[in-house]
Order: sequence, then structure tokens, then C-alpha cells
Amino acid sequence: MAPVPRRAAAIFAAVLPLLGPASARAASADKPLPPVVDASAMDRSADPCRDFFQYACGTWVRENPVPADQSVWYRFSELDEHTLAVLRALLAEAAVEKPQATEDARKIGAFYQACMDAPAIEAKGLAPIEPELARVAALKDKAGLAAEIARLQTIGVPALFSFYSTQDYTDARRMIASADQGGLSLPDRDYYLTPEFRAERAAFVSHVAKMMRLLGDEPKTADAEAAAVLRVETALAKASMSRVDRRIPKNVHHKMSLKAFERLSPAFDWPAFLAGIGAPSFRSLDVADPGFFKALDATLASAPLDDWKAYLRWSAVNALESALPKAFVDEDFDFYGRILSGQKEIKPRWKRCVSATDGALGMALGREYVAREFGPAAKARALEMVREIEAAMADDIRRSPWMGARTKKKALVKLRAVADKIGYPDKWRDYSKLEIAADDALGNLERADAFESHRELAKIGKPVDRGEWDMTPPTDNAYYDDQLNSINFPAGILQRPNFDVNADYAALFGAIGATIGHELTHGFDDEGRHYDAHGNLRGWWTKADAKAFAARAQGFIDEYSAFVTVADPKDPAKDVRLNGKLTLGENIADNGGLFLAYAAFKKATAGAAPPDVDGLTPDQRFFLSYGQSWCSDITPETARKYAQSDPHSTGRWRVDGVVSNMPQFAKAFSCKEGDPMAPAKRNRVW
Repeated sequence: MAPVPRRAAAIFAAVLPLLGPASARAASADKPLPPVVDASAMDRSADPCRDFFQYACGTWVRENPVPADQSVWYRFSELDEHTLAVLRALLAEAAVEKPQATEDARKIGAFYQACMDAPAIEAKGLAPIEPELARVAALKDKAGLAAEIARLQTIGVPALFSFYSTQDYTDARRMIASADQGGLSLPDRDYYLTPEFRAERAAFVSHVAKMMRLLGDEPKTADAEAAAVLRVETALAKASMSRVDRRIPKNVHHKMSLKAFERLSPAFDWPAFLAGIGAPSFRSLDVADPGFFKALDATLASAPLDDWKAYLRWSAVNALESALPKAFVDEDFDFYGRILSGQKEIKPRWKRCVSATDGALGMALGREYVAREFGPAAKARALEMVREIEAAMADDIRRSPWMGARTKKKALVKLRAVADKIGYPDKWRDYSKLEIAADDALGNLERADAFESHRELAKIGKPVDRGEWDMTPPTDNAYYDDQLNSINFPAGILQRPNFDVNADYAALFGAIGATIGHELTHGFDDEGRHYDAHGNLRGWWTKADAKAFAARAQGFIDEYSAFVTVADPKDPAKDVRLNGKLTLGENIADNGGLFLAYAAFKKATAGAAPPDVDGLTPDQRFFLSYGQSWCSDITPETARKYAQSDPHSTGRWRVDGVVSNMPQFAKAFSCKEGDPMAPAKRNRVW
């Protein structure tokens, strides 16, 4: 599908599957979901003051190893299993033709049916993708590259760079065209450039060659094409900005005229590209990384046409393999699943097809999901909690010992302007112009991507739709959008064990309350703080307050950079540690979110005397609820990949790293100063 048009800071990794991790275990929509706080998950033999993650999650981790078809497994994966089963039932029902069925129901059923029809996909073989490959093969010179790349991008092939619509960072009321770096097949640019990923590069070349052979190429030709793909993508990687540098908003926003942009890479036929993608007329655009496009010109000139044809051929099969015969799917899994992620088995086809349908027609499928799974009481209670935590943040800003009055005033203005989106959009997406056929799996993918591409590009030059969502309703995730200045909680995350309208305050505020606080804090983290109440990139901090923020943020950088995510049993010098700069925004949000949730929890229970449960005080259950929200296990391969590419810390450190910064936690569990969870030096921004 088209790239996400704005930066959206989500509670979970963006690289996770759309519906979160899903197990190979039998999924059932009728299986009871776990409670928000689960005493059976605890390891009561562990000392909470030394390792709270082990105390909160030890038994769960021991009894829930990563399933064979996964690379990471969370306690809330049972919710994801439930959601998958609900969606599967909805899709199976929609796939049966009924006279009274809505057009959207017919389309989601037909998409799912085509995806599930493996025999038909096998019988068609390469025929569905051959027109795309033929267009690439027919290229006579580099002058034709622009039009072909436009064609490929429109049908969901992310070749060379990204081009989409986004909010104008100088006037967030309007949409503007935007161009950004892209075109890489490996998780991060450093996979191409540093010695530590030498083995992954070699495996990648082997994988590309195998895919080319499946397309019918002779082994010698396939090997040459694979080498060419690596050369092209390495050049793109060298031109790309690092993930850490991209965390600085001024680094990824450069407004310029279309003519000035075209001068960055004059060897590329921009008029042909823009005509090919169907972009409306515009005079200026936001270029995220001008250096990438300047370097692109040299790469276009130096790489021979055959290298570019190999790269485009690879890009097409890599993007569309899910609708190709089983041999392609298995080879793709062997590299991206087994080698890069440590996953032992591919997910069952029905789960892959549920996720694919959610990706292509997510708002249509989400409408059906909401009707079945998310009632008005849940929406009202979630919104009530959001308001309570927003009030806690207002108090926190007013009492801040390091922020001056002028900045506080503007921070409160921004906080009051935050839009609270709960469950699903107020206006459902119109898919009437999208054609879906029950016997055309690959064609459905291409048409769905083309529909989304045209929908996104049509926004250029128009007013911003502030009611739009970037996640579908069934998604077990949440996000903050810094240009819309909104927090967004899909119906999929507002389920047990994350949320339960009947749960007590300690359980609710420790789990979903901390998540609400997390997303709210993103508006004031190292990235979000640079945008004003309306979403414009504009400095609204005094120099003194910005300096104070940076000093406090550095504490988190230092703290999290010391955390080991993959230990080397033979040589500690080879341990993989978190990147405190890459994870800074999420760490600020994790810490701020729990502080805000705790303040709201104490205010909500003031004057009351909630009883102890399972031998735990209300405060202990609050922290236990938070800790269990991050019970998780992860393969070493995926942990290593995430350390390089994911702005989120791994589960253990989202627990121990956060509670160790809270004096309230130490008091709740009677920890002594100097205990690992009660250090003498604590870090805090919000």
C-alpha cells in the first residue's frame, strides 16, 4: 500500500504485522481473553526490586515460548488471536454471495476468497506478473525509467523512492506533495554498509538470485542480476539519511519549488514520473531528504541500464510475491522470516489473507469488526480515561520545575488542541471505485494499491482532513500524529487484556492508561515538541527550556544505551545494546505515559480505599498491570534487527527501564535505594 503520509508515533513497532503477532495455535473468537492483571503470569519467587519484568512476567515467559510461526510473542497476542479469528469469521461469511450483502461486504469477501484460493494461484503461475516483467524487459534506455517506476509505484512496488501527500509543515491546514528516500529491501541502510551485517548481505544476494531463478532465469543470469540489485541498493543506502538523523524534524522537512526539486536529479524524467502516477498539478513540495535525490542523479548516471532492469524486476517480484505460487512465498519466508527474523514456520495462509484484506480494504473490514466487537460503553469509558490523563498532563506541565511560564502556556495550548480519536473514524472510506474479483489475487493487490495511491495523491493542494485515520479499526495498536495533533486508539486495542470496562482502576490505568499517556506524551517528545498546536513545524520553546529538555533527554539516551537486548554468551563486548538515540522518543513516551497514568489513577481513587487483590495493594497492581502489558519473548535475530531499526525498546526494558525511574514504584514495593529498580539517579522529562 502507499506509504504512511505523516510521522505517526505508535505504541508498538511499525515493523510488526498489521494485526500484531499471531500464533500458530488454534485461534478462536469464542476463547475467553485474559484478564488485564493475571496473577498466574507472575513469578513470585523473583524480587520485584531487582527485576520487575521477571516478577511480573516470569511464569508467562516460561510457559509461552515464541511460537514457531512468529519471531516475537507478547502477552496480548491472545487478543490478536481473537481478532484474527473474528475477522476470519467475518470474511468467510462475506465470501458467501448474498443478495442483501453490501458492496463493501462483497469486496472484502471476494478479496479474501481470491487470496485463499491457492490452487488457482498455482494454476496461473507467472501469468499475472508477466505484464509487469515484460514492461521492465522492454525498456530501451534510461529515459524510460521514470515512467516505469511510476507504473510500479502505483501498483504497490516501492521502487527507488517514495512520493505521496502529506501536511504542509509550514501550513498544516493544507496537503502538499512530498518526496522521500526509499527503495531498500533490507531493514535498514546499515545492513548494506557495515561489517556486522556481512552475512545478511550474502544471504540477501542468494535470496534475490533464487527468486530470479523462480522467474525462469538461468542460474548465471540470476546471479548477475542479484549482484546488480545489491549494487543499486547499496548506492541508495549510501545516499540515505540514518534513522537517528531522521528523528530531527528539521532534517526531514525541506520545502522547495518543483523546479528546484527537479534540478536535484536532472537525469530523472520528473514530468514523466508525475504524469505516470497521476499527480495533480503543484508548484512546491516537501522534500524529506534533498541529499538522497541529489545522489540519485549520480546513481542513475553510473549504473548501467541492465542493473536498473534487474533492480526493477526484483522490486516487482519482492512486492507482489504473496499472490504468486507457493515457491515464491516459501523463498520469501526463508529469507525474511527464517534468516532475518528467526521465525521457524510461515503463518497459516488464512492469517496471511486476513492481514492482506485488512491492508487492502481495512476500513470496510473494520466497519464490520466494530459492529461486532466494539460497543458504545467501551468508547465512552476510553474517552473518559483520555480526558482524565489529559488533565493529569495539564497538571504536570503547570508544576514542571524545569519549564518556564512562557513555554508552559504554549504547551497547555497544544495539549488543549489534541484531538481524541477513539475506536473508528466518524466517516467511513468509500471503496466504490475499487474493483475486486474473487478469482484475481494479484490483480486485487495491484488495484487496491492503485486505489490507495490515487486517493493519497488526490489530496495534494486540498485542505487537510483532520478526521482521517492511519490505522484500521481492528488494529491492536495506537498512535500520535504530530501534524494532526491527535491521539488515535483503534477499537482493536481497546479489548482485554489491554482494556476492560469492568476492570478496576489499578488494572485500567496501569495498562491502557499508560498507553494513553504514552501517545499523549509523544506530542512533547524529542520530535513532537517541535510542532505547534496546529501541526506546524515552528519553534515555540524558549532557548533555556529547550536546553533543559535536551539535558533531561540525554539522561534517557545514556540509560537506555546501556541496556543489552541480545547477550553474547562468549564475549560481552559483542552484546547488542539498545540505541538510546534511536529509541529516545519512545522511551520518553513510556516513562511519561506511566507517570501520567499513575497521577490519574491516584486522583480517580482519592478518598477511596480499594481492597488488596491476590495479596497485592492497589499501587502494586497498577505497576503489575503495566509490567504485564509488556510480557514478551523474542528471537535473537529479531531482537538484533529491532536494535538497528526499531525506535521502540524491547519488552523487558519497556518495563524495568521505566519503573526504575519512578519513586512511586520503589515505595509500592518497599525497594531500598540502590536496588536495581530503585537507583540513586532517576531520569524524567514528563
